[in-house]
Amino acid sequence: MNATLAAVALSLLSAVGYATAAVAQERLASRTRPGSGLLRLLGHGAWWWAVGLNAAAALLHVAALKYGSLTLVQPLGALTLVAAVPLGARLAGRRVARTEWRGTVLTLLGLAALLLAAGGTPPHETLSLPEALGIAAVAVLLVAALVRRAGRPGARPGLRFATASGLVSGVASALTQTVTVSVTDHTHGPVISWRTAVVALLVAAFAVGGLLLSQTAYRGGLGAPLAMVTLANPVAASAIGLALLGERLQGGAVGVLLAAVGAVAAARGVVLLTRATTTLAAAQPPAAPPPPTSAEPTAFPGTAAGVEPPVSPRPSAPAGPPALLPPTARAELPTTVKLRRPQAPPTSSAPPPPHSVPRSAAPAPDRAPASAPLLH
Repeated sequence: MNATLAAVALSLLSAVGYATAAVAQERLASRTRPGSGLLRLLGHGAWWWAVGLNAAAALLHVAALKYGSLTLVQPLGALTLVAAVPLGARLAGRRVARTEWRGTVLTLLGLAALLLAAGGTPPHETLSLPEALGIAAVAVLLVAALVRRAGRPGARPGLRFATASGLVSGVASALTQTVTVSVTDHTHGPVISWRTAVVALLVAAFAVGGLLLSQTAYRGGLGAPLAMVTLANPVAASAIGLALLGERLQGGAVGVLLAAVGAVAAARGVVLLTRATTTLAAAQPPAAPPPPTSAEPTAFPGTAAGVEPPVSPRPSAPAGPPALLPPTARAELPTTVKLRRPQAPPTSSAPPPPHSVPRSAAPAPDRAPASAPLLH
């Protein structure tokens, strides 16, 4: 089989694996709190499913790099975007928006132009150990700058993390090609050497870093972060291939112009996907706040937390004789109602007033009878 056809076929299979893994990561990120750490992710089965898919896609990608150059294999990763956006929309229970389709098509056309300008010869050059260490140091500094700026107001953290993930993945691909060519091509020295071992460790570190950065980027959606990863990855890898590995664009000045036009079209597609992701995120209803726990006091409208609201006076019953309730209504009265017993009138400490006797009832004074004789 032709080396170019083998590289394209392996890249197609790798793109399908990466697309399925990206959808799984996005679904996991949407169900994970923003402050969740790595230990919490390790407890999810979906995380290990995504790791397995990424590992299988990475092995296919490594095999493709054995038969094709970086400028040929890396742009084919754009097919990940073709499969991931419709698959993610189907799992979310919605249709792919028109803006998402336009952004996807423009991104693919731009990357296809880059693919036409890329060279198709099998790789023969490898990176030296100082070159590999220098590339790794520059990549770490760029990633640190992107991550630090992601927390600023107005910044798009999803796109910044996606750019960092694409940059790290592109560097990992360039380092992977060095390891692959060094192991399979014995003209570059022994199979196992210090250079090969150090570069292999760098590949493992950058692969894990790219996976974690992409997991963080997918919290803001799937379309725009995946498009940014798909765009930054071939740009970083192609820059390393053109600058350090002796790769060249086909067609001379026309090839350079075609690559520039493709880069502009792909950037426009990323912008459209970014707008589509922002619009879909704004259209989703806000999540309901969790119910307050017993330890946290409930704040009522117009009052501070833990302060009881003013109690409004209960309306007084209308004056008049009490209405008699039927027996059925009496049975429906709440049993917790307590009736207040009538209180006796207050007693006074003053002595009671003297008892007055009516004049008619008073006894008459002793008088002598009228017929009694007078004694001298």
